[in-house]
Parts: sequence; C-alpha cells; structure tokens
Amino acid sequence: MSEIPEELWGNPESLLARGAVKFASTKVGSWTVRTLMPLDRKLLIRTNGRRTLLGPVGAPTMLLETVGRKSGQVRVSPLLFARDGGTIVVVGSNFGQQHHPAWTGNLLAEPRAVAVVRGRRIDVVAEPLSGDEAEAAYRRMIEVAAAYSAYRGRTDRDIRVFRLTPVN
Repeated sequence: MSEIPEELWGNPESLLARGAVKFASTKVGSWTVRTLMPLDRKLLIRTNGRRTLLGPVGAPTMLLETVGRKSGQVRVSPLLFARDGGTIVVVGSNFGQQHHPAWTGNLLAEPRAVAVVRGRRIDVVAEPLSGDEAEAAYRRMIEVAAAYSAYRGRTDRDIRVFRLTPVN
C-alpha cells in the first residue's frame, strides 16, 4: 500500500490560522474561499499539490483527480483532508451549499481516483461512509478545519463523506 506523505505547512495554532478559520466559518468567508478556488486550483496544479493559498493556516490540502461521470474527462478538485491511519478522509461539504460538489458524484460513479499530496501521486479507491463511520470521519475533518462544523448548519442535505484508501 502506498503511504500518504505528511502534508502540513503553516501553523494551525497561529493567530493567522485561528482568524482564518473563524472567517471561513462565516457565509462571507465561505464565499471568499469559493471565489479564490480557481486561483488556488491553478497554484496547486502548477506546484503539483505542494503549495496552496490556504497553506499558512496549517490545513492539509490535496488535489483529487476523478473521472467526470458525464464527460469521462479527468477533473481536478483541491480539497482539505484528514488522515485516518493509512487512509484519507474527504468531505463533500461544498461550504454548506444546497448541492453536492461534482467530485462526490464522480467518486460514486467511479471510485478509483488519484490523490496528489505534496507532489506525490497516489492511486486510491473511494468508499462512501455512512452512519457512525461517517460521523467519526466528519469529526476528524472538524479537528483539521473547524469551519466544517458550520457547514452542516447551512444545508438540509446529507453531506457525503469518503474514505480514500491507497492501492498499489
């Protein structure tokens, strides 16, 4: 099994990080982050997943390459993630919007994907989580980025949670 490299730069306990988390938890903050996503995606792709606009806040960031369920084309999504042993947890919160992010539908249609962490490409298989497993994984994401606690209160939809397991 491929190992997931450590991905953390910045200090999650810094004044900047704490302020950024509080701001990202607001609707205006979520809108700002969503607005910056195209620029962040370009930076992440250009640096092969090594640098992000969110880096200084100390949240682990990766690129997830999925196959578009309608287009069949490779789609790249920058995501925060949490570690769960040798696996990765990702959450389709979409900042608490009323619709699921496209990458979650792509994973449901084709669970094989590629996680790019710190310049390293890792083939993964996605498993949608439910019940207690999904709840525990969501709590792990809140530990990584407290803004996730606000996203649930903004939507009535069931937020999709996935475990990404590296494969050889």
